[in-house]
Amino acid sequence: MTIDDDSKPGQKQARETGTSAGTTRLKFWGVRGSIPTPGPTTVKYGGNTSCVEVRANGQIIILDAGTGLRLLGRELMAEFDHQPLEVTLLLTHTHWDHIQGLPFFLPVYKPENQLRILGFEGARHGLDNVLTSQMESPFFPIGLREVPANVRIEELKELNFNVGPVRVQAWTANHPGVCVGYRLFTAAGSIAFFPDNEPHQAKDQRKEKEEMVAFLRGADVLIIDSQYDATEYEKHVGWGHGCVDDVVELALESEVKRLFLFHHDPNHDDTKISQMVAHARELVAKRKGRLRVEAAREGATIELDGKEKHAMPISKPPRSDKSQAPKTAER
Repeated sequence: MTIDDDSKPGQKQARETGTSAGTTRLKFWGVRGSIPTPGPTTVKYGGNTSCVEVRANGQIIILDAGTGLRLLGRELMAEFDHQPLEVTLLLTHTHWDHIQGLPFFLPVYKPENQLRILGFEGARHGLDNVLTSQMESPFFPIGLREVPANVRIEELKELNFNVGPVRVQAWTANHPGVCVGYRLFTAAGSIAFFPDNEPHQAKDQRKEKEEMVAFLRGADVLIIDSQYDATEYEKHVGWGHGCVDDVVELALESEVKRLFLFHHDPNHDDTKISQMVAHARELVAKRKGRLRVEAAREGATIELDGKEKHAMPISKPPRSDKSQAPKTAER
């Protein structure tokens, strides 16, 4: 996409994505886990499944393609009107609540648009096959290979890559199947995204926990699975989802600046989520921490301007034996 003026390329890209050159903006479009939960008791935090938009360094990057992707697609079409649109979608994994919005993403039905989808191998099939199969007949009337836009599906083999000037690192999440989280390093700060993850707490998982702390160290924003309270978690150990107490501990040890509780349980209403936020803040206060805690809320926008110091990107994953694509996790 080009604009005929004398501005520098970076300034053109910043204007096209609606952000200033040194600013990073993220917006929550879907914050729920497992299944959409529309209704009067989920109005405050929202009922759409996992989808977060990041605009940085002239790039539009989407994290996961849950049902929130439909709303984002409508917004992008209205904002860019008839201009060509280039978007990169990073998938953490292919469980349904993270891909079910893709058939309803309006930009793929415009031939001038380009969508680049990046992710790791599906649990039993390749990424391309998993994504196209959910749009095959009899599940959907239009196949992904039949949409007018230029859609490229790339199966990642390395944990370190770039989306334009944005450096991205992936790391294996503790969740059934092939699942990762991402850390995006932008000019204004870093964002870590682990929508499905169970923090390593067992004694024999000490090394894994240390590696995760090293990966998250100093992130400006951490968006992470916090599905259960402590009582609920006792019945769901090993399910691959987080307990809010463990998540706060992980964020404090990692010296994260801002924590967003994510992947809200479908059985949790607005009141319950607010109670979990209050509890998380109490835990931080007891530790005399400076961590800011909020619950991810559909429609909320956060901006990073780079004024706060943020951690430098780690040059490589903490362990060399994880430099290749993640293997299928065992339960």
